[in-house]
Amino acid sequence: MFHADTHLLIDHWTTLSRAPSAMGGIPNRNSLHPDALGLRMPRLFMAEIMGDAPLLRVCGEWIESFHGLSLKDQPLLALWRETSHTMIAAALQQCIQEARPVVIKAAVGLSGDLIEVTLAPLRGASGQIDRIVGLYTALSTLALGQADSRLLTGRVCIGVGPTRRVPLSLAAVHGRRIA
Repeated sequence: MFHADTHLLIDHWTTLSRAPSAMGGIPNRNSLHPDALGLRMPRLFMAEIMGDAPLLRVCGEWIESFHGLSLKDQPLLALWRETSHTMIAAALQQCIQEARPVVIKAAVGLSGDLIEVTLAPLRGASGQIDRIVGLYTALSTLALGQADSRLLTGRVCIGVGPTRRVPLSLAAVHGRRIA
């Protein structure tokens, strides 16, 4: 069960993914309606996919205040403890390859407070998946001290909704297996 704000972003993305303009079930980034997300805007971010390291292009003020610094042009992985980088990279890959939102449950600091971080893919003008929209949702009131680390620790990630791409399967041509 996810937080209501997480559901709202997923439902909005799913509605957009069913529009005729959504190629392969992935909405265009210009179809995202900020008004529909309302009070969640300070907790939203947009990351540009550039090779293996997505960069944060826009971050809401709640996220920047939480992390205590300006995040524009910072790598998305910079928000996470190094021990979580493999999990977060896999969650990003899952989000893109399966063309669906992924929700990451993350712990914050030593207190163990939980946050849901939702990731959803978007297409650019080129038709390629070039952005990830994300949302932070605190699952309780965060009780962090001034000296507590603001890096997130991934606990679990979950793909949400149906996979929109056909999974690869092996085929044989003249007795040789090919993808």
